[in-house]
Amino acid sequence: MRGSIMALIIRLLVISAFTHASDSCSEEVARLREQEKLLKSQLQKQELLLRRLQLNQHADMNKPRTNEIQDTQHADCSQIFSSGSKSSGLYRIQPHGSPSPVKVYCDTTEGGGWTVIQRRINGAETFNRSWAEYKDGFGDMNAEFWLGNNNLHRITAQGNYSLRIHLEDFDGNHRYAEYKNVNVADEKDHYRLTFGAYVGTAGDAMSGGNQVGVSEWATHHAMKFSTYDQDNDNYKGNCAQEDKGGWWFNKCHSAHLNGRYYPNGHYSASTDDGVVWYSWRGWWYSLKTTVMKLRPIGFKIDPNAISQSPSF
Repeated sequence: MRGSIMALIIRLLVISAFTHASDSCSEEVARLREQEKLLKSQLQKQELLLRRLQLNQHADMNKPRTNEIQDTQHADCSQIFSSGSKSSGLYRIQPHGSPSPVKVYCDTTEGGGWTVIQRRINGAETFNRSWAEYKDGFGDMNAEFWLGNNNLHRITAQGNYSLRIHLEDFDGNHRYAEYKNVNVADEKDHYRLTFGAYVGTAGDAMSGGNQVGVSEWATHHAMKFSTYDQDNDNYKGNCAQEDKGGWWFNKCHSAHLNGRYYPNGHYSASTDDGVVWYSWRGWWYSLKTTVMKLRPIGFKIDPNAISQSPSF
């Protein structure tokens, strides 16, 4: 009897152990299945991401790359355009007298052949810079920049150039001013600016001739370049220091496209230190966008490029 009871107890213990093991095994199987589902889900997401990356890479390979620099042996963007390069973007030129190639942004709109020397679009770049910085240039040529006064001198010394200036306000209105026979002198003459006749829709702010008696102190013709650390203006103070940017100041300005960027147009300050074109929006309106660019007078214009919008 005792043996039978003992055998029964052992049998029950074995059954209990087997049942427990079976339950544990079932739990483990369920856990592994959940893990399998999770891994499959992650794998599907990775495959989808990989597919998207492949599609983007393919699209990038077929998209024009305006941020790539193309080497040339040309003296300015007009020669690049005439050689057959019809896409706006970054190139290297070598103006006469330049010791090394210069990176520039070539604008192929409005007839093509424009070498961009300045651009303001959003205020990301400060233009309140030193003499040395304005001399060599600064900024991002795919965004905001100044090409450099040495480069301005070398380019304009090559012949007769036109300076075209595009302006945009915060209401989406556009104006332009163009000046013939523009020249920037060398550093010994403090990058003195001279220019000829005006045409355009923005008014002749550079000569200061928009009001009687203003040109004597407002014209920028024959003015030397000034920065906060090198004062070459005709004012008793320092225009560049007061107006927050390097420019060809007189006493002080009727145009100042390198001023402080105000994001809303109308502004108030102790001086008229905004991005100003007086003859269009006055001294107390700071423009949204400005583009300054050079092209030789007499350049053969491409009629297919005339109707295109300027590169902002």
